[in-house]
Amino acid sequence: MSELVTGEAVALELRPAKLPSRALAVLLDLTAAMVVYILVTVVLVATTSSLDEAAQMALSIATFLLVLVGGPIAVETLSHGRSLGRLAFGLRVVRDDGGPIRFRHALVRGAIGVVEILMTFGVVACIASLVSARGRRLGDVFAGTLVVRERIPAGRTGFVPPPPPWLAGRFAGLDLSAVPDGLWLAVRQYLTRMHQLDPQVSLGMAQRLADDLAVRTGTPVPQGIPPAAFLAAVVHERQAREARRAFGAPSFSPPVAQPPGTPAAYPPPAGVRPPQPASQARVPLAPSVSPAHAPLAPSAPAPDQPPADRPATGFAPPA
Repeated sequence: MSELVTGEAVALELRPAKLPSRALAVLLDLTAAMVVYILVTVVLVATTSSLDEAAQMALSIATFLLVLVGGPIAVETLSHGRSLGRLAFGLRVVRDDGGPIRFRHALVRGAIGVVEILMTFGVVACIASLVSARGRRLGDVFAGTLVVRERIPAGRTGFVPPPPPWLAGRFAGLDLSAVPDGLWLAVRQYLTRMHQLDPQVSLGMAQRLADDLAVRTGTPVPQGIPPAAFLAAVVHERQAREARRAFGAPSFSPPVAQPPGTPAAYPPPAGVRPPQPASQARVPLAPSVSPAHAPLAPSAPAPDQPPADRPATGFAPPA
């Protein structure tokens, strides 16, 4: 089991791939690369038959380097650690901190892989993977990478607590574009294990992750909000945005019910009341008055009848 160690020396789990699945993935990748290499070689031989032997040898070397070395490097860089074989077996290459690899990582892995995989038929890579505690070959050691499993059974994944209802929609305008994948992974793994940690250690980790997230987003943690609640609310906001982009889901999805036995982790601070949807807001209604008990308004005298307390004016009709 691989571990992502935080600043408080608390290990967060990663799931490294085992040697059999890695070997089968590499075998599938090599088979696909060899098929492409043979096809390209046949085309070059047919089109460059008029060249001299030195030029044909140079083209052969260039084809070997481009297809069998440059091809895997380009695929790993563009797919962020995936390949045909890894997609088939649910694997992925990541950095030691859990983030996606870049060109320099793929370049080091590909360059060393020529020696430990192609030239030695994978013997050196197998020995290095068996000796390493995390199953890494020499290319992974020098590049600072690790092959992990992406497909994990749902029953073995940790439960991420939902955000508190009183923070619903609080971070809708937060800019999350600068947050790296490694920090998202650390936050998610912390939220799944926060109830298993010592309270002081859990509070320190939450504070450090919240500070890192605030630096990346450019918005400080609001006063009075626990760091763990802030992390859960921001993660929920990110998931809601991804759902809207993928499926057109509504802006705010209702919090997921916690499993039985899960302790409440986000009590609302004093003086903060959960927001009430507009559809459920109560509008004060005027008190209904029964017609029988309604007060009688003074009736105004008819315009053609004079009041009783003063004499009538005008001509009296003849008798």
